[in-house]
Amino acid sequence: MLARVASELVPSNQEIDLINVAFENPRVVSAAAATIGQGPVRTDAFESCPDRITGRNSFRALQNACPSRHWRFVAVSQGATSHLDHAHSHIQVDVPYTETLAQREEIVELMHPHNTEMDLSIASALYFAARGEGWSKARSETEPIFYTSTARVLLSGLGADELFGGYGRHSVAFGKGSFEKLIAEMKLDASRISKRNLGRDDRVMSHWGREVRFPYLDENLFKWAIECPVWEKCDFASPKTEFGIGGDKKILRLLAEELGMTGAAREKKRAVSFVSLTPDNHGGANGYSQFLHAVDTIWSQNGKDGEREDNRYRGDRAVLGTR
Repeated sequence: MLARVASELVPSNQEIDLINVAFENPRVVSAAAATIGQGPVRTDAFESCPDRITGRNSFRALQNACPSRHWRFVAVSQGATSHLDHAHSHIQVDVPYTETLAQREEIVELMHPHNTEMDLSIASALYFAARGEGWSKARSETEPIFYTSTARVLLSGLGADELFGGYGRHSVAFGKGSFEKLIAEMKLDASRISKRNLGRDDRVMSHWGREVRFPYLDENLFKWAIECPVWEKCDFASPKTEFGIGGDKKILRLLAEELGMTGAAREKKRAVSFVSLTPDNHGGANGYSQFLHAVDTIWSQNGKDGEREDNRYRGDRAVLGTR
């Protein structure tokens, strides 16, 4: 959605990078291997990621909606194989899973003081997205190239779910107490977004020397969204509209439909850590918790708990890059 709107605002000759992340998840690979011989199975760990599938679909939709725009799909994958996909005009290269583990401690430091498994999953996806390295083949190129985005500005969709009812808990809240419960839940999400998400995301992505902007958190839009009647933003009570759209983030889905992004308008909401299939730590949940606890202990021992000396650390979600 942000990419489509951005195309209306930036100069027509300006290239827009669409950065898409996929991880090699050893658990998923092992499970897929175990089913071989039992029926059809996708053995490509990266192409199986839901966000890779929807990313490719959205890439084609954007090319159709804005044919004069130079779009570049950058596939950022953490894994072990590489292949060229001529049908989608871009290449995917996968680097060793060990890189994910090698960068993990730095990611944990960047997201501090957050220390949950979900924080680590989301931060990992944003970290590699903001790095902006992958293999890409744009329309103007005859051969795929290893590409590092030169974009100085990244656009994040943070705030869309909080303001427009995109979380599953919003539907649950409505089911428990109609609009009153839903409004209370959405107000809570909006009030804690800076502490819960904004600082973590900004620190992780700006680590790569890029400026991150959050269009949905623009003061005027934020104020308008808060004051907008909740049943206009999301509607868990009424049947779907004539376009077959309803429920979570209804107002954004209708806008996507109007702007020619029919597939995106009907796409199911998924969390960042799920769509990218962020890998589990070896050792499972206990391994994650022990590792994060150890890092917190190190920060406390170094006297840095709650304070950063580097000015990169300041402040308390697919990424779009523009030049």
